[in-house]
Amino acid sequence: MGLTLDRCLSLMCVIMILLPSLCFSQNYYVSSRATYYGSPDCFGTPTGACGYKDYGSTVNGGEVTGVSKLFKNGTGCGACYQVRCKYSQHCSEDGVKVVVTDHGEGDNTDFVLSARAYNKLALQGQAEILFSYGVVDIEYKRISCQYPGYNLMFKVHEHSRFPNYLALVAIYQAGVSEITAVELWQEDCQEWKGMRRAYGAVWDMPNPPQGAINLRFQVSGSKWVQLKSLIPSEWKAGATYNTAIQLD
Repeated sequence: MGLTLDRCLSLMCVIMILLPSLCFSQNYYVSSRATYYGSPDCFGTPTGACGYKDYGSTVNGGEVTGVSKLFKNGTGCGACYQVRCKYSQHCSEDGVKVVVTDHGEGDNTDFVLSARAYNKLALQGQAEILFSYGVVDIEYKRISCQYPGYNLMFKVHEHSRFPNYLALVAIYQAGVSEITAVELWQEDCQEWKGMRRAYGAVWDMPNPPQGAINLRFQVSGSKWVQLKSLIPSEWKAGATYNTAIQLD
């Protein structure tokens, strides 16, 4: 006999379907160009197109970036890249690890780095020269994101309005996986309802389910992760909820 729907739901605290990921880190570099943007504190911007707000300005120590083609309509938000410039007399060998928090495009560039990230491209004492160039030739590769001490979290976006409009954004998204779909369990209909990608990394739904919210999200088009009662019945805009899981 198969399990009843109620029985299945009771087992959904954390269910991960372990299928191969369609996204992976690279072992090769791609040639491109990078520039930078200014901010008073040299961190990222809290108004980035990914919708991360303050998290987007300070994550990874402010070493963040806007991207153009790698933005992928928001799917690329949260991805991590190793970026290094090609001028051996001025540039460090390792370059900088950056997190995508915004959309940005300069003079035929793939990366628009925060000033902190751009500074880290340089050898000691050479940063002023790189800043004077404005745009530099670089090479980059996709790498796994690492957030020691942090699990994947879902934040209720500040634009949410209880109980009529819910927007969520995933933060501390480790590994190389990309979140491609988010759904909420609709108890009265006995089915999963898809959230809309509002913009960047922000998923939203008008008139969300009442009570504690069961959530599931799809990773890189092949793996679903289900979380029971992740969002409490009286959720609040700006609140963050810990999934207690790590993505690979």
